[in-house]
Amino acid sequence: MKSKHKNSIRSNQELLHDVQNILENYSIDNLDSFLADLHSSEISDLLESMESNNRVELFERLDAEKRGEVLSELSVSIRRALLKFVGPEGFINETSSLEPDDLADIIQGLPEPMADRVLLSMDAQNRDRVAESLHYPSNTAGGLMNVDVLTVRPDVEVDVVLRFFRRFGPVPENQNQLFVVDRSNKLLGSVMLLNLLMAEPEIPIGDLMQKVSIPINAFTDAREVTLIFERYDLIEAPVINEENKFLGFISVDDVVDVLMEETDRSLLSSAGLATDYDMFAPIIKTSSKRSVWLAVNLATAFLAAWVIGLFETTIENMVALAILMPVVASMGGIAGTQTLTIVIRGLSIGQVGSANSRSVVFREIIIGFFNGCLWAWIVALISSLWFDNFGLGAIIGAAMIVNLVTAGFFGATIPLTLDKLGIDPALAGGVMVTTITDVVGFFAFLGLASYYLV
Repeated sequence: MKSKHKNSIRSNQELLHDVQNILENYSIDNLDSFLADLHSSEISDLLESMESNNRVELFERLDAEKRGEVLSELSVSIRRALLKFVGPEGFINETSSLEPDDLADIIQGLPEPMADRVLLSMDAQNRDRVAESLHYPSNTAGGLMNVDVLTVRPDVEVDVVLRFFRRFGPVPENQNQLFVVDRSNKLLGSVMLLNLLMAEPEIPIGDLMQKVSIPINAFTDAREVTLIFERYDLIEAPVINEENKFLGFISVDDVVDVLMEETDRSLLSSAGLATDYDMFAPIIKTSSKRSVWLAVNLATAFLAAWVIGLFETTIENMVALAILMPVVASMGGIAGTQTLTIVIRGLSIGQVGSANSRSVVFREIIIGFFNGCLWAWIVALISSLWFDNFGLGAIIGAAMIVNLVTAGFFGATIPLTLDKLGIDPALAGGVMVTTITDVVGFFAFLGLASYYLV
């Protein structure tokens, strides 16, 4: 069975159906042919979409070079599971052709003894290149950069550079410009390869060189790197240290990877799941990971239940309160989640921070008040007509205003505070905001009802 990858893009589910049919028919030859025609990223998607017991069977059918490429594309948890099958020696052989930055990403997730063996197995040049990437945290520009890069001095002539290309091969993958450095490796500028091809042979590189307006410091956070690329429409950017010495470059494909990881992180963190969550991991292992967040949620649910218990007598005397309680809590929860999401997004793209945090909080409080007034009238009218009790309608309307103002305040302040403390707002913010709006909503509604109606 041949893949149609060369003619059209097939979805992961279509490819997965084909693999399942091949495995069910025990047609190993067809599987080898099928896999040989797929891109490494397609194979990694397949592996992440399969039950864990089938992954090794598929992985062992790949040739050594493609295994390395696939490993670089996989999530950390699945990569670790496959590396147990591969072993240290197999890993060394299969990743020898990877780019230093890709290899560094993999090594950072390895147990220390295996990482040391891999580094010692390399030749001195490649070891130095990988070590340069390992020197910086993976979530920084230094961790993202590609150190396999060509540089040139400003006094070298164009013809010399072109003869070098013809003799020693093409420039490294994704490098669209030559970076110009001095004898101490300090960055001076860059020359686009297209301009190099069109220039007169005897012109020195310095005459073609353009100043790099946006060099990126190696310790710049990865999220800030994505903002720099978006703001200045960059395709690639040089990475420098504090002394302006050239270290490597980041290309737009590295930035796309960061954006995808950030999207996954935000989505999974909001549910209390790890960023390397494996959807098809063994059931017992998956259940234990989810139980932690369920325990946290259970504790917050008991807190809300305790608040309700304080007004047990009030609820017994007026059953309508029990019917209407979820309305107040759910409206506050939705409003708080909206504010939380907007502020977290603002923090991630740099629109929200210490310079404008007060105005953001004040704005969300006002929005909560206006929405509270709007929906208070509607809920009050419905409740009054439903239970033929205008006092009950006024009470739930007032509670609605209180809870939506609360939702606006805490939906803004919680992510700002967590971010200042260095805690991921997406991880804990949702539970905190929901708990607060539930507790305040129940307390306001039942407290007012207890005071004025019962």
